[in-house]
This record gives sequence, C-alpha cells and structure tokens, in this order.
Amino acid sequence: MNQTADLEWRDDAIPVSTRFDDPYFSIHNGLAETQHVFLGGNDLPARFTDGFHIAELGFGTGLNMLATLLAWRAAGVDGTLRFTSFEAYPMESDDIARALRAFPEAEAIAGPFLEQWRSGARTIITDDMHAEIIIGDARTNVAAWDNRADAWFLDGFSPAKNPELWEADLMNAVGAHTAENGTCATYTAAGFVRRNLADAGFEIERVQGFGRKRHMTVGKLIGS
Repeated sequence: MNQTADLEWRDDAIPVSTRFDDPYFSIHNGLAETQHVFLGGNDLPARFTDGFHIAELGFGTGLNMLATLLAWRAAGVDGTLRFTSFEAYPMESDDIARALRAFPEAEAIAGPFLEQWRSGARTIITDDMHAEIIIGDARTNVAAWDNRADAWFLDGFSPAKNPELWEADLMNAVGAHTAENGTCATYTAAGFVRRNLADAGFEIERVQGFGRKRHMTVGKLIGS
C-alpha cells in the first residue's frame, strides 16, 4: 500500500517531513533554489526542445515541475515538456496547495495540476506538459522504468537523513536511464553522492551552490 507524506509546518508555510526531519524546500527561497540548482545545473532552458524529458527523484510539492513549466513557457518552446518524477510518500493536494502559496508564480499555474492530483490522477496533462508521478520506492521503480531522461533533478531529502535515495544501485539506475548528452544536478555535494554518480557514468563537477550552501553537484553522462 502506498504511504502518504507525514508533515509538520514551520512558520505556517514550510512543510517539513517528520519521517526524514527535513524541509521540502529551502527556507530562504525554494523557487530561486530550484531555478539555480535544477534548471541552471542542467543548462536549462537553453537545452529545451519539443519532447525534452526531465526525470526527478523526489516530487514533494511539485515545485520543481512547476518551476520548469514556468521556464518552458517563458522560453516560448513549441511542443510538449515531459516530466517524470519518482515519489515514495506523496503529499495530499491540500498540503501541496498550502505549500505553493509561498510561491505566487508557481501557484498561479498550479490549478490544472492540483485539480488532476486531487482527483487521484498521477499522470498530469496540460496543453504543453505531460507529467507522470510514479509512486513507490525509487530503488525499484527507476530500474524498471522503460524510458531515459535528458536531465535528472536529484532532489531527495538530505543524504544524511535519507541515504537510500542516494545509494550506488539507484545512481547506477539513474545513469542507465539517462539519454545521450544527458545531465544531472543536485543541491548536495556529499562525497559519497559524487562518487556514486561518477561510478554510474557521469562526469561530475562541484559548482557554486545556492544561498548558504557553498557547493552543489552537476554531471554529464560520459561518452555522450
């Protein structure tokens, strides 16, 4: 049986996972962090083309998906953005809506997503996006996935608190499900994460992080 997220709220605005004792987004500016880490870290929106496929570990509030859709629309790309996210503990729609109030830009385009999510849909379709949120353990679901991503958003909870989502086997599955010229980005610069990604076939670089985080990690699939 699928489990849902266990939450408490910080400052009545920031959802915190009680299971992992970690907030779902930056306490400073979660939208700006997404733009810096996941979009900038994957050289987006410059790489966007019709059918560009992003995969993500850790769907959470859907903020990364919505931030990507904002960037897609701002870039004026013709066609459809594809987005696949792997989430073990999905949030309820009312909690997602509450969290997104902190980000008016994202909240402004969240209506169609929230309506479909509230109905129980885990495939979200808009005029310019086809998203699938795969519920369950990413350690098995990524390996069984029948697709490859052009870019990965590695956004699990802190490696110190949720090491399972950063382990070698899962990073190997990420590498195996990355398309030619594919990339990855994550907010963490933990040594074992960088080593696991390198072993999975990525050329890894430690770059400037967001806000108080000095460093983050980006990677490109070697040989692509």
